[in-house]
Order: sequence, then C-alpha cells, then structure tokens
Amino acid sequence: MVGFEMREKTETPVTLIVILAGVPPSFRARDVARPVDRSSMSRFLAAAAGAAALTLTITGCSAGAGSSAGGDGGEARTDIVVAHSAEPVNLDFTTTDGAAIPQALMENVYESLIRIDQNGELQPALATDWTVSDDRLTYTFTLDPEATFSNGDPVTAEDVKFSYERVQSDDWTNALSAKMDVIESIEAPDEGTVEITLDHPSNTWLFNLASLVGAVFHPDEVGDLANTAVGSGPYEVEEFTRGQQIVFTKRDDYAGATPGTLDTVTFRYFDDAVAASNALKSGQVDVIGNLQTPELTPEFEADDTKQVEVGTTNGEVVLSMNNADGIFADQTAREAVLYGIDEQAVLDTAWGGYGTLIGGMVPPTDPYYEDLTDVWPHDVDKAKELVQEAGIEGEEFRFTVPNRPYAQASAEIVAAQLEAIGLKPTIETQEFPAVWLEETMTAHDYDMSVINHVEARDLLTVFGEDYYTGYDASRIEDIAADADVGTEEEYTEGMKEVARTITEDAGAGFLFLFPNLIVADAAVTGLPVNAVSDSFQIYDLAWS
Repeated sequence: MVGFEMREKTETPVTLIVILAGVPPSFRARDVARPVDRSSMSRFLAAAAGAAALTLTITGCSAGAGSSAGGDGGEARTDIVVAHSAEPVNLDFTTTDGAAIPQALMENVYESLIRIDQNGELQPALATDWTVSDDRLTYTFTLDPEATFSNGDPVTAEDVKFSYERVQSDDWTNALSAKMDVIESIEAPDEGTVEITLDHPSNTWLFNLASLVGAVFHPDEVGDLANTAVGSGPYEVEEFTRGQQIVFTKRDDYAGATPGTLDTVTFRYFDDAVAASNALKSGQVDVIGNLQTPELTPEFEADDTKQVEVGTTNGEVVLSMNNADGIFADQTAREAVLYGIDEQAVLDTAWGGYGTLIGGMVPPTDPYYEDLTDVWPHDVDKAKELVQEAGIEGEEFRFTVPNRPYAQASAEIVAAQLEAIGLKPTIETQEFPAVWLEETMTAHDYDMSVINHVEARDLLTVFGEDYYTGYDASRIEDIAADADVGTEEEYTEGMKEVARTITEDAGAGFLFLFPNLIVADAAVTGLPVNAVSDSFQIYDLAWS
C-alpha cells in the first residue's frame, strides 16, 4: 500500500522521504501458546502488512522532523507534535459528550479549582487552598489572586459562581453535568473567595469537581464555545482544524506552574493507527498519546531513538448491552453473553496482552476497587444452556462499534465467541465520535456495543437513569446515596456493593482496563504516563 500526504505549499525545497517499516514480532510466547482463530490471524497479518507498508511522504519542512534536544549544538526546539486518535467534533464539552474535547482542553486551556495529579491525588489549581466545614456541607476555596483568563481579565469568584450555576442550567447538556446536582448554593463573599454549600455531605463531589464539570469559564466568552476557548490555563487555542489538528500556544502571562520551554504544542489526529505509528517513525510527530497499534510496541522498545511508557488509565472497555430494549432486555440473555466471553482471549488477541482484567466498572486506582473477574467465568456450555433458556438461539442483533482500533478488534473476537454459543451478531461500524455518539449513546439505537469509558469515577453515570446502557438505576441508587453521605469507610464499602450489583445483574461486560501506551522521541520529557484525569496534560512536556 502506498500513501501520499501533500503538505501545504512552501518556499522550502521539498524532500522525498521513503520509509520501509519492518514487520514487528507482534506475538509473544504466551500468544503462541494460545490457539489463534482464523479471523485473529487475518487481523494480525493485516496489521503487519500495514506496518510494513511502503509509505511515501512528500513534505516540506516537517514540524516534527529531526531530533530536538539541540545536543548537536543547535538550538533546542520549542514545539512538540502529539498524535491522537479520537478527534474532537468541536471545542464545546458542555453540550458534546465524549472524551476527546476535555482531553485536549482541560488543564491545558480550561482549569477547575482543583486538579487530579498523575497519582490520582487532588491538587490545587485555580484555588490555592480550601477548607471543609465540620458538617461536611460547605467548601470554602481561596482563589489564586494572580490567575487570569487568556483575554487578560482576572479570574474572580463571580466567574466561578457563573460557571458552576451554568452547569446546573439547561445550557449544559453533557450528561456529566449531573455531578454538580448536589450543590445547593454558591456564594462569592469577595473576589477571591468562593463558598459552595451542598445539600448533603458527599464523598464524591470534590473529586468530581476536578473533572470537566469544574471548568471555569469567562462569562462573556461562552457564546461560541464550539469554536472558541477562553480559559485560565497555561495554553490557548491558536488554531482548530476539524479532523486534522489543534494548535496550542503558550501563555506568557499564565499565573500557575511554569509550562516548561514549549511555545507550541500541536495535537494531530489520525484515523489510521498505522499511519500515526509511521508518522512517529518518520519524525512528522514526536509523541503518540496512546498507541493504537500495540503489536508495534516491541519494535519501538528496540529502537534507541524512541521511548515507550506503559501507564494506567480510568478507561474501562465496556461490552455494553441495551438493558432497556431488544434482545438484551432479558437478564438471562445478558448472562449467556457474559458466560460466553473469554476476556483473556480478547485482551491477548485484540490488544497484545496489554491492559488489565477487572470484571467491573472500577479501576484499581479507585478506593472501592474489587476484582470481579470471577463473577462470570468463561463457560461455553453454561452459555449455550442460557441461550436456549432465553429462547434466543440464532437470533440476529445489531453490534454497533465505533471505528476505533481497540473497539474493532475486540468486537470481532467477541462476535466469534458469541457465534460459538449460538448467537448471530451483525457488526455495524460507526464513525466515532459523531455517529456513534448520536445513534448509539444519545438515541440508544443499538443492541450491543463496545466502548472505552475513560472518565474518572463514572460508574454512576454509565449505569445511571436514562443513560444509554438502559440499566435499572433503582437497583443501586439508595446504596450509592447512603455511601456518598457516609464515613470514608462506609463510602468505600457502599461503592463496592454498587459495582458488584451491576456486575452480578449482568448490566454489561467489562472486557479489560485500557492501558496507556505512550511512544515518543527519546528526548521528550514530562510525558503524562497515567491517564487518570480528563486531560492529556501538556504543560510539563519538554525536550531534554
């Protein structure tokens, strides 16, 4: 396969670069020991062929070409290009669901009062400190007096009040806005102090505040959020080209932590995962934010000019089933599916063995994690028995899958496993994010799907009332409410019960916890190895 990329016209003489990528050793010893079906081998050969494709790139002066550290005596570069897969459809996460927009904008352009660090701990952001009343109802935040928006205006308590009251209004349609429902009142006693009172004590609210619902907006700059972003973060959006890239430029007047030496950071979006990998090899990009071709990892690890970082995420790869309508409204049918799925085979074959089996909707970094992989052990005979009991043998159903590599690969293996127990899934590929978000998530027009839910502590959102899973939220609402107002120990035990109830109800299948595979030029430092917040943080990126 030969690919051509035409860069925009430049006065710089063009250079013809020819790259021949070798075929990586994608199967490790444990994969050889595990039988591989025909469809799995086909996918492997296709991926290997793609990786070995002859790629011709006609380019002028590539933004990411060459080693950047200036170790040869030249000037150090002040720009970095980061490759991502899922692109934002716009810049407005207040009305658009999905992870791509906050991944780009949170902590980079917009800030909350607090943030989540790489260890999953809460840290100051716009607020320099905060206190909690003895009754756990009132939170008092002290704002950074030097904080300003990118338009030069200071960040005041009234801006925070405006932003958080807006989350509770009809202007916010993102489903995550429910995280702020617990707020009873917001006061701004002076420009530098915000007092937020809850209607009941909440163990979850402060952590939720560090997510996108805590973003602080300028009251005069919310008229066109889809195309403009005015925040208080270390960078501002210089250019947004839908389907291609976002260019961030450093704010010299940023009041927070020094954003390193980078004047410009570009997020470049690739629909094709092999193309992103080849772009890193050829120097067109400097970082792959999350490698979508895990079979290439050994090749990158063997390359002294590259570095591979394997971190963790909040991303549960969920095999969602429509609990409210269609074939999987019957719990027996859902149980048949869960007995029929071999999650280890899915992980090994679809994602190269990278990732973690968890069995539920809680990652190990959360305080209420419990290993639930033993609830639905792989049992083909039991699955076939339940298919017969549910009366669904040979019944066709729609398996709507976003066009992301992990989802496509996982769906093919899952479909083969379900066919083996007598079911007939029909895979329908949907463009992500636009089509999948509209038809599957919003319209609930699906039977089965697979998606990586990356938001932190999103258990009660994904299985909440009216969400696309169609789960009967009344099964967990009281347990969750009691846990939220209880002691720290009661919270932990209560949320464990919530997670176990969802798993035991066969509310969905939990294929694996998505790994964070970052590949970069060996000279890049400050990589956000763990994806445990909404953001791909860029302010620590630098060249060594």
